[in-house]
Amino acid sequence: MSQTFTLAWRGLVQIKHNPEELLDLSIQPLMFVALFTYVFGGAISGSTGDYLTFALPGIIVQNALFASVTTGVGLNSDLTKGVYDRLRSLPISRAAPLAGRILADAVKQAWSITLILALGFALGFRVDNGPLGVLAAFALLLVFSLAASWIAVLVGLLASAPEKVQIFAFVVVFPLTFTSNVFVPTDTMPGWLQAWANVNPVTILADAVRGLLTADPSASLIGQSLLWAAAIAAVFAPLAIRTFKRRV
Repeated sequence: MSQTFTLAWRGLVQIKHNPEELLDLSIQPLMFVALFTYVFGGAISGSTGDYLTFALPGIIVQNALFASVTTGVGLNSDLTKGVYDRLRSLPISRAAPLAGRILADAVKQAWSITLILALGFALGFRVDNGPLGVLAAFALLLVFSLAASWIAVLVGLLASAPEKVQIFAFVVVFPLTFTSNVFVPTDTMPGWLQAWANVNPVTILADAVRGLLTADPSASLIGQSLLWAAAIAAVFAPLAIRTFKRRV
């Protein structure tokens, strides 16, 4: 645990020297919130305030999924630059570098969620369920993000360069989020797309977060989100760990 925390701290301290690492977790989500609210809000919901209430939880979910990809990018960068070769020569746990990377990225996730909520509050977003609702939404998002990060870890281990891990975000995560109800209600979609959107795990997670922040929390949606997280982790965590052992 001590080695894991030390390497997680390394992942956070290096932001001071490479602040661009936080750009994707800071500037991009803030642009999504501002642009979608003021450009599409009136057309979709009739007013920017109503759209912000609907879209902000979904944007938080989308950002959490994109942010999980940074785990794979950072892991691949360490592997290709020889960082793991140096760590392997030290008397530390082989799992500590990977666990430290995931823990550091979870802290970055929390920072990003806080930043989006802060902008949302400044634009008029209000939480109806108080601090407990916010904490529950934080916990659900972090649990799902940690599960999704195992997919990014596997891709990061298999890819030959960090840029190829980023391609994964656009090939898989991008269409997954845009075929959900993150930005628009599913009843505006064609019937065939509604069928997919309604079972899309991103839709389920977005609705669960909306319930925790702005409506009556749904135990069913929260449970389904946790089941999806457990299923993703059950499939991809063993594959990622086996690949990690072979490569490191």
